[in-house]
Amino acid sequence: MLVLPLLCAALARGAEQAAPLAFTMLQVTRVSDGRCSFWGNATLGGRSSHRLEGRSLSQLLPLEPPAAWARRKEDVATYLDYFANMVKLIHMERRIEYTQILRCLLGCHLFPNGTARSFYDMTLNGTAFLSFHVPTATWERRWPHQDAVATFAHQELMKYPETTRDLQHFLNTTCVDILRAQSAGTGRQSSRSHTPLVVGLTLGALALVAMAAGIFLCTGGSC
Repeated sequence: MLVLPLLCAALARGAEQAAPLAFTMLQVTRVSDGRCSFWGNATLGGRSSHRLEGRSLSQLLPLEPPAAWARRKEDVATYLDYFANMVKLIHMERRIEYTQILRCLLGCHLFPNGTARSFYDMTLNGTAFLSFHVPTATWERRWPHQDAVATFAHQELMKYPETTRDLQHFLNTTCVDILRAQSAGTGRQSSRSHTPLVVGLTLGALALVAMAAGIFLCTGGSC
């Protein structure tokens, strides 16, 4: 009678040991009637590390010292304000009434054998839109229709270092360094990294994504 419970416990321990350590970030932008709403969060090893509600950004784990985090919050607010103002201007000119929802999921996994995998996937209104190929720092189209729209967004994203080289460095280096520090029990990013941490860079990049994808979609796909 004890064999099955012991076997299940052993399998559970093995699965837990084999599971990768993850740092994931989710950001959602909703554009409707000329207004933008933002929501997002990040988790590190299953624990909430950051939260974005509207334009209120919180750091729930002490990954950055207060002074650096204050600068990061200011950078994020600047990006979000810029995007929101652009959407408002276009809406005033064209009066587009429909809603668009852009969802971005990105992060990295650190496996027990020391290898890592990073990712960045984007959906538009629930449909796969674009993804970032981390090894080559290039964007790939996933949109099954309105190819001109996806092509325009792809071309715009490839113009900016924030959404190519900087994003690659964040996903390949900074994100993985955070996981290695967490795995080692330090809980902090190495001070040697000079890439902006987590929401500062990623939401900055996401705001550029929104400019390239969300804004022109508000014009009815005229690209």
